[in-house]
Amino acid sequence: MTAQSFVPYSFATPLSAARIAAFAGHHAEHCRIEVVAETGSTNADLLARVSINNAFDNAGGKSSPALTAPTLLAAEMQTAGRGRAGRPWLSAPSAALTFSLAWPFSCPLQALVGLPLAVGVTIAETLADFGVTVQLKWPNDVLQGGRKLAGILIETATAPTQDKQVWAVIGIGLNIAISEQLQQQIGRSTANLPSAAAQDRDLLLASLLTALARNMQQFESEGLAAFVERWNRLHAFAGQQVVILDQGQTLHEGQALGIDHIGRLLLQTDHGSAPIAIMAGDISLRPKED
Repeated sequence: MTAQSFVPYSFATPLSAARIAAFAGHHAEHCRIEVVAETGSTNADLLARVSINNAFDNAGGKSSPALTAPTLLAAEMQTAGRGRAGRPWLSAPSAALTFSLAWPFSCPLQALVGLPLAVGVTIAETLADFGVTVQLKWPNDVLQGGRKLAGILIETATAPTQDKQVWAVIGIGLNIAISEQLQQQIGRSTANLPSAAAQDRDLLLASLLTALARNMQQFESEGLAAFVERWNRLHAFAGQQVVILDQGQTLHEGQALGIDHIGRLLLQTDHGSAPIAIMAGDISLRPKED
């Protein structure tokens, strides 16, 4: 499916689970698709449904079914969206495409290290099909022109069943029409998806779901190894001097080389011949100013 196959469609038109399902490819046929007008956090909603047999949504106590299959939950508006390290994800109605995909894995929890990087590759490759060129910022941001276009938050939970299946809840926020006023609230300049790519949000979301379903299957069978080279080709700061910060404090400075086989950022510093490997965590990466 390509961007050229859709009929002009307003991104302000409400999302439709039926249209998303109709557009989705065969890789997503076994996925449940749900759309709500408003919720606190799609990640929190799905995590609750992994952990208990029944959950109550944030819109007034209506029961939600327990998860028995991969489930996509999209919200027109999130009032308590979260980013990495618990940071708030600020949005407004129709300003962003906000959704979460709950995906069951049969592999151990530690095998999911690097999953945000695979998801970043998935988003970038899907947007390329819509004519949108983006870059990836380690560990979980999608940039366009150096500004944040999308963010990824992955949380995990173990189902309280005999097999103790591990679920990854993959939360994605993709900016579509972030106003200048909202950017001021966020505290930094952000990018918006070009209007042509966002014209039919159902098609865009279906394309993302199809690619995620395909790549989650590949990740489970091949691990991060299938995505390392693809991620490094999309690396926003490849070969650049960067500063690694943790809560505002400089931890390391050096040349960003890319990621290794387990998703660590390789940094060539002035203090040794071998690159150092930066583990994921509450770490911010900033280009070094000349």
